[in-house]
Amino acid sequence: MRTEIEKTVAEIEQVLTLLRRHLDWDTAELRLDALTAQTESPEFWNDPEKARTTMRERDELDVAVKSVRELEAGIRDNVELIALGEAEADSAVVKEAEDALLELKQLARRRQIETLLSGEVDANDCYVEIHSGAGGTESQDWANMLLRMYTRWAERRKMKVEIIEMHDGEEAGIKSATIVIKGHNAYGWMKTESGVHRLVRISPYDSAARRHTSFSSVWVYPVVDDTIDIDIREADLKVDTYRASGAGGQHVNTTDSAIRITHIPSGIIVACQQERSQHKNRATAMAMLKSRLYEAELQKREEEANAQSASKTDIGWGHQIRSYVLQPYQMVKDLRTSVESGQPSLVLDGDLDAFMEAALAQRVGVATDVESQ
Repeated sequence: MRTEIEKTVAEIEQVLTLLRRHLDWDTAELRLDALTAQTESPEFWNDPEKARTTMRERDELDVAVKSVRELEAGIRDNVELIALGEAEADSAVVKEAEDALLELKQLARRRQIETLLSGEVDANDCYVEIHSGAGGTESQDWANMLLRMYTRWAERRKMKVEIIEMHDGEEAGIKSATIVIKGHNAYGWMKTESGVHRLVRISPYDSAARRHTSFSSVWVYPVVDDTIDIDIREADLKVDTYRASGAGGQHVNTTDSAIRITHIPSGIIVACQQERSQHKNRATAMAMLKSRLYEAELQKREEEANAQSASKTDIGWGHQIRSYVLQPYQMVKDLRTSVESGQPSLVLDGDLDAFMEAALAQRVGVATDVESQ
């Protein structure tokens, strides 16, 4: 094999060594077998709360073990293909295997970063709130583009997306939307997306075809379960009902089933119009409020922990984190990590991994070689 391919294989194997060490490989395989045996027991669901905890541990361990085995198999199969192609002077086979190894290197790097997702709720599902900024139709269209971008990113990762609440713009786009992304490490990956996103383009809504700058805000917080105790006093809540807007059927649009809850001490506001039942919408809104309060506490802890750090990264609400320029040139640039892409159409179609990986690595102080696209 050529030197560059040998180097690629060595880099993947180095990541594999780190992943096995992180998992404590022999113990992990035994633990996975034991957890799988527990889930197959007829009495497993007699204690639902314990069963859910066990299932979660089992599923997370299963994903980690399969990731290592996938990398091992990928190295083995493609190294064998290269040897076979070189022996038969089949350059097409060699090129295919080399390309596959380069893709495997990117996957290995992603798996390495995933090992850093060890926060209390990194493995959880997450809520994503998107709000258009000042600027009317232009910013509302930009908010809708962001909603599509995150939906496509989730779909690429085989995650599920549900719309919790949405307010359409007067002419186009959306004023705001809340979605929940369901999948392994959804919050861990998405948490660095909180902030202000800036778009520069020739406005399709301007008859003079002038260039416009639009802003929309994104806020990400984890879905938390009943194992996390958040004290919410009923006296601290202001609950409003209102008629749902947007798509949802005749019943949704003609009854006051939507719920808005304001947590008076913190000023946090959540809303839900997903269900026809006011009771169900209230339950969902309360779950969202609980998650928002928990996320606020996580952010407070992080800010306190980083108070003395000169390299602290602002990731909170109100901080611009990324610019998407469509005119006069084409570029997406993350202002925190300096990662760039010259293909904004791909980024807006959900190709966000390079930006997320770099932001995660920076957040935990780990160097990476994530390259500009």
